[in-house]
Amino acid sequence: MPISKWSTLALAVAACAAQAALADDEAEPQGFVEGAGLTLTNRNFYMNSDFRDNGPDEQSYQEEWAHGVLADFASGFTEGTVGFGVDAFGYFGIKLDSGRGRTGTGLLPVGGDGRAEDEYGEAGGALKLRLSSTQLKYGEMQVETPVFDTAHLRLLPETATGFLVESSEIEGLDLTAGHFTAFNNRDSSNSGDEFYGYGGDTSAGGIDFVGGWYSFNDNLSAGLFASELEDTWRQYYGNLNYYLQIDDEQAVTFDFNIYRSNDHGDALAGAIDTTSYSLALAYSLGIHTLTLAHQRVNGDTPFDYVGGDSIYLANSLQYSDFNAPNERSWQLRYDLDLGNWVPGLGLMTRYVRGDNIDGSHADPDGVYVDYYGEDGKHWERDVEINYVVQEGAAKDLSIAVRQATHRANTDQGEGDLDEVRLILEYPLEVL
Repeated sequence: MPISKWSTLALAVAACAAQAALADDEAEPQGFVEGAGLTLTNRNFYMNSDFRDNGPDEQSYQEEWAHGVLADFASGFTEGTVGFGVDAFGYFGIKLDSGRGRTGTGLLPVGGDGRAEDEYGEAGGALKLRLSSTQLKYGEMQVETPVFDTAHLRLLPETATGFLVESSEIEGLDLTAGHFTAFNNRDSSNSGDEFYGYGGDTSAGGIDFVGGWYSFNDNLSAGLFASELEDTWRQYYGNLNYYLQIDDEQAVTFDFNIYRSNDHGDALAGAIDTTSYSLALAYSLGIHTLTLAHQRVNGDTPFDYVGGDSIYLANSLQYSDFNAPNERSWQLRYDLDLGNWVPGLGLMTRYVRGDNIDGSHADPDGVYVDYYGEDGKHWERDVEINYVVQEGAAKDLSIAVRQATHRANTDQGEGDLDEVRLILEYPLEVL
């Protein structure tokens, strides 16, 4: 049966309302002002990308430095059976260094003259109501689900405008449903941006989703979601996560993620018939954690998504997502917690190699035609050092240095890259 634009949200609201009516105990009431919170975050972001194999007529280097101020306000709820509140935000970005020929990092919007804007910003918010342990929001907000996740990977975060329902009426079960019709990209102040697919502009009118997470116990949890990008694709997601604490020093984590994607309606991105999955096994021994992961994409188009963080596959890295058509990839990752010597200091390094890429059978009328060859191969190596100040006037100040190296043959589609990111972030709980 076809899914209408509103049916997913309507069904979720009805189910959540029914659960709320049957709930034995309501959440403790909290006043509009008493429950309010205001966070002010300063973020300083430097990024350079060196494209090693671009031709003489292509941009081969990007380098920008910017500072952002992010204010996020969340009220409490008015007292009563149904509580009302508001969330609001104001974000502002300032160019510190850029130049014609060095733009495109995603930190700053680029004007018609090819230069980065000196400053940009946006403000927005959402109205919200609460009934028992169920919340309904409408407005502009950040969203976090496996099938639609606004990214927080550059200077200012992405946002989306629409409805969001979140319910926790049943112990261990968290339900989410949403209907979003407008999007704000990471380097934009326009809340009416299009919903862009991974490899091309699908000009979709909106996205709907419904799903949830369930914890069977302290060790085992699962997730299940369904989404629809208007006239483009329908996507289904499943997750299974198992954690085992062996003793005081040892622990094992198993994580499985799977997506199933099929074209829908007018198929604006072309024919899509793809199953993508990843398996990850992590073993921790004291301050050391070693992770091994395998990921596959079975289909003639890449794993497609909207929202910069809407990919929960294990091999989605700093630069590449290793999500090309028919790709198979392996990851080896090592994390070191140096907190015993320097509290707040950590190190991470990982290496992923992907091959078997074949995009030669993509829909000739779709957005992915000629994007990949028939024998693509590539690898990426990431190194990250991060430090969080633990006490004193600069408590919670974080510093992260990230370096990525990516190498590929011509059939892979992304090219050779050396990239460095330096991020300083200082959050303050004002209220």
